[in-house]
Amino acid sequence: MEQKNYYITTAIAYASRKPHTGNTYEIVLTDAIARFKRFEGQNVFFQTGTDEHGQKIEEIAKEQGITPKQSVDNVAAEIKRLWDLMNCSYDKFIRTTDGYHEKVVQKIFKKLYDQGDIYKSEYEGWYCTPCESFWTETQLKDGCCPDCGRPVKKTKEEAYFFRMSKYQDRLMQYIDEHPDFIQPESRKREMVNNFLKPGLQDLCVSRTSFTWGIPVDFDPKHVIYVWIDALTNYITGIGYDPDGSSEQFEKLWPADAHIIGKDILRFHTIYWPIMLMALDLPLPKKIFGHPWLLFGTDKMSKSKGNVLYADELVEQFGVDGVRYYLLKEMPFAQDGSITYDTLISRYNSDLANTLGNLVNRTVAMSNKYFGGAVENKGVCEPVDEELKTACLDCVQEVKRLMADFRISDALEAILSLARRSNKYIDETMPWALAKDPEKADRLQTVLYHLLESIRFLAALLSSFLPETAAKIEDQICCHDTALDTLSSFGGLKAGKVGEAKPLFARIDEKKFYEELEAKQKAAEAQKEAEAPAGLAPISIDLLDQVELIAAKIKTCEPIKKAKKLLKLTLDDGRGGRQVVSGIANYYKPEELIGKTVVLVANLKPAKLCGVESCGMILAADCSESEIKVLFLDDSIPAGATIR
Repeated sequence: MEQKNYYITTAIAYASRKPHTGNTYEIVLTDAIARFKRFEGQNVFFQTGTDEHGQKIEEIAKEQGITPKQSVDNVAAEIKRLWDLMNCSYDKFIRTTDGYHEKVVQKIFKKLYDQGDIYKSEYEGWYCTPCESFWTETQLKDGCCPDCGRPVKKTKEEAYFFRMSKYQDRLMQYIDEHPDFIQPESRKREMVNNFLKPGLQDLCVSRTSFTWGIPVDFDPKHVIYVWIDALTNYITGIGYDPDGSSEQFEKLWPADAHIIGKDILRFHTIYWPIMLMALDLPLPKKIFGHPWLLFGTDKMSKSKGNVLYADELVEQFGVDGVRYYLLKEMPFAQDGSITYDTLISRYNSDLANTLGNLVNRTVAMSNKYFGGAVENKGVCEPVDEELKTACLDCVQEVKRLMADFRISDALEAILSLARRSNKYIDETMPWALAKDPEKADRLQTVLYHLLESIRFLAALLSSFLPETAAKIEDQICCHDTALDTLSSFGGLKAGKVGEAKPLFARIDEKKFYEELEAKQKAAEAQKEAEAPAGLAPISIDLLDQVELIAAKIKTCEPIKKAKKLLKLTLDDGRGGRQVVSGIANYYKPEELIGKTVVLVANLKPAKLCGVESCGMILAADCSESEIKVLFLDDSIPAGATIR
């Protein structure tokens, strides 16, 4: 039977900086779906990549003293390294600086212009550089970008516009007739009620105020703006061309699923479908807007100082430890949360105890009691049927949940099977059976059933924890774990098991935090050692490089495992940030809330005991045993420059 094609994509990562763990969630989520579709026998094509044009990247490159191309080359390489580190099985990594992509984007722009969907006019309004978004006066929130809260700039320039309004009714009808097009349901309601029903404005699709972009070939002073450039990667990457598309495009399009963050849902569920309609192409079958991974209760942000990076977590928890947490802790429609405490807890309880202990003691007992021999003696009792049913039911449950992208629930179903297998050990008590020679056949049957349930677990886990699944298969010496082998219980062939090896070593929480703090202290000591001795006179130009502003303390709390540190959330007049300060011995949190302080605003972020600090508040050393924070008059507004 011919395999069904399945085309799935992530949003392409913006090549301005290294992705944090919240960004990494998307590629791991999509990888799990892609692997499971392959597990089901589908012919999967999985595309990811990087979005590499725009004003923000041009400005970053200028600050670094390099070209924009050099900048994006560096960041794209880092993103690809992280995706590979996380064991993601993508088939295509597209970059929007790829020559073939740029040429097709120019053709698409010209086609839309020739047919009247794009026209030239003038734009006047407010522009947010980090979000690359234009806003009207009424859309601003407290004078700032409604998406990210950062300051916006008044902009007026000649631009090309896309006639969004022309396709609004057609898109509304499509969404109404295809209820699964936007998932989850709450995301669909948000798009329809907040954007489509109030009416669409025409979309600015070119810029003249910067040059780092794909030129409009018939009007070179314009560069094609992000929406047409970035969104069309989903079709250019598989061979679309207005002059004649490839066989691969004809085979794969429309995409089965775009996996994106909820923050870019508007671009993918309104702008992108309308572009496809204008190109007379079918729309993707599903657009899934996943929630955010929060640090505690806050969105990860460098300015807030709460960023965790996947490669740093891998050093401590391993690739599959991080993959498991990301996939298990993210609900279907609500935001998930990550902290070191919850990471350690989930790792120890689910991976080391429930799964790891099950595999380790089962393989160890097989070696201890039967020299590793595996054989089903067929000496069964009613409790065996319960385990068999649990295995078969788990397969169907996981298939059902994965069809709806309920990844966390699917992993919970697999973990429940591991718990049931551990319970089976307690019910059958192999150690007691081993004491009675007449129960040898029963004991071997019990161990066979356990090993067979572990085979089911390895097969089902292969999409989520591929390295772990492979290790389990090695220990039970069985690599026959395709989906069609799970249609009945008893597929494990007679043979021998391998050596019992722990899959996940338990993490000592106290030791973990001690090592984390020691690592931070060593880094700080290294900085101090590299700093020049003494203080030399400096010029006024150097002093001007230090940015001092007023900031108001909104919240203050101690940091667990760090007796000297307090975590401060500040209103800096720029959207807020987080700062860590070593003043816990001198102030109680409640004494600081509401105070106005002096903030070094352009200090490079640093991690203190695993918590990122973006800035420093000024204090005076009054004596060896007394430090006093410099407080300002409360009438000074947050963000005011101090000079």
